[in-house]
Amino acid sequence: MTREAYHKQLKDVQDELIRLSEMVGTALKDSIEALKNRDIEASRRIIKNDVFVNNRRFEIEERCIYLIATQQPMAVDLRVLAAMINVVTDLERIGDHAEGIARISISIGDGPLVKPLIDMPVMAEKALSMLQRCMKAFVERDAETAKKICDEDDEVDARYDAIYDELIHLMIENPKIIKDATYMIWAAHNIERIADRVTNIAERVVYMATGKMQEMNVSKY
Repeated sequence: MTREAYHKQLKDVQDELIRLSEMVGTALKDSIEALKNRDIEASRRIIKNDVFVNNRRFEIEERCIYLIATQQPMAVDLRVLAAMINVVTDLERIGDHAEGIARISISIGDGPLVKPLIDMPVMAEKALSMLQRCMKAFVERDAETAKKICDEDDEVDARYDAIYDELIHLMIENPKIIKDATYMIWAAHNIERIADRVTNIAERVVYMATGKMQEMNVSKY
């Protein structure tokens, strides 16, 4: 394989990663809408579509491994491929968290939620924004932007804590809602975990750009 063909394949894999990030981002957005609107059929579709995310992950992993095995890349190219293998895993996990929200929606049923869904969509929008900007930083090898995105994880954590505290208070006031309120906490926790996955991706961006592996998602508040 010529160097030109090799770099084309490398770019093709990167493009596949971007498409996968768009798939899981859509799954997150749709899962929150389905939860908010009590749309059980939409939740079922999200769960069904998760198999496509899983399959795409394995395809990308195989392509990365093939390039490592056949081209024996060195230095920057090896870092890129190693980062891609880690990033695709985190993207697939984000898809799993979106699927988890859809399953929670089905478990709650088609009745009203224990409280209006106000804070959780804002939390999800923040996580989605982090993901989109992080993947842009990935393409541009922008370590500084990636570091700033890691700092934003605290905002998602703080909002999750607020949702948790409010729902616990509601359960104390009305024990009859404990089951459904617990489901809501689980849904919010899935979003919080998505933001954590994005920080993992951001760390890989920094690794690709600088060659330094460092943890940047330690809570600061």
